[in-house]
Amino acid sequence: MATALSTAAPGQSVRSTERVVRAKRSTPFSYATLIIVSAVLCVPLVFVISIALSSDQTVNANTFTIIPREFHWENFTRVFGTELPMQRFLLNSVIISAGAVAGQVLSSGLVGYAFARLRAPGKNALFIIVIATMMIPSQITMIPQFLLFKELGWVNTYLPLIVPNFFSNAFNVFLVRQFVSRLPSEIDEAAMVDGLGFFGIYRRIMLPMLAPVLIAIGIFTLTATWGDFMGPLIYLNDESKMPLALGVQYITSTSQALQAPPWNLVMVGSILLTLPMILVYYLGQRYLYEMDISGGSAGVK
Repeated sequence: MATALSTAAPGQSVRSTERVVRAKRSTPFSYATLIIVSAVLCVPLVFVISIALSSDQTVNANTFTIIPREFHWENFTRVFGTELPMQRFLLNSVIISAGAVAGQVLSSGLVGYAFARLRAPGKNALFIIVIATMMIPSQITMIPQFLLFKELGWVNTYLPLIVPNFFSNAFNVFLVRQFVSRLPSEIDEAAMVDGLGFFGIYRRIMLPMLAPVLIAIGIFTLTATWGDFMGPLIYLNDESKMPLALGVQYITSTSQALQAPPWNLVMVGSILLTLPMILVYYLGQRYLYEMDISGGSAGVK
């Protein structure tokens, strides 16, 4: 009888815990809290849309409202009719972001896999040094990097914004290393018995299994690069090479003297800058969860 009770207790405890968790997740108070917080967080986005749909008269009178009262959809076509090359700005953003994403995904996967699986003296100490670089503010390396790229003749080109991504960064390496470390090492051993080397194991076996974490890295990189303002501002001089994040700021210069900047067109540019990120997160959110659930780094969701 005691044995039966002892074996039944864990199952009962698990079932009761599951019921408690379900109860906490489905209370009306939790849903009400989520709705209120979501509504508050959506207010700035609604305000941006309201300004984007405003007329020039409303802009000059500065009589904006949070809830849209005007619906001038032609503003979304007018922004491409300004003296600024908005189409080129969009294309530049795509080129820079695609190059950065490709560099981070390729390099982070290889470096993280090497730290997780390869045996080498001092590997752990080197990994600690790599992680320690996360504590260095980017402002400290800004001037040395600019001088380096200037000596290389890369200023006013896309190279300073793309090439550094092919050397990965500490955070992405950490994500891949933690992900690979939780995968069974027997997979590698079985592949070695079949005659595969490290690159063969990575390309044929590990790479498909790393899809969630690599897609997550691509999303993180795209988010940081698509809206990057400081990097293009430092390295790009020609207007034809500027991305959309920098081009939106230039829209304010299209107004005539003593006139308010065309905030409706500026907000249209901001929406064009925001919508791709919303779409990317919507399509890639399941990979962010798979990265954690299937064995990735804890706490990253």
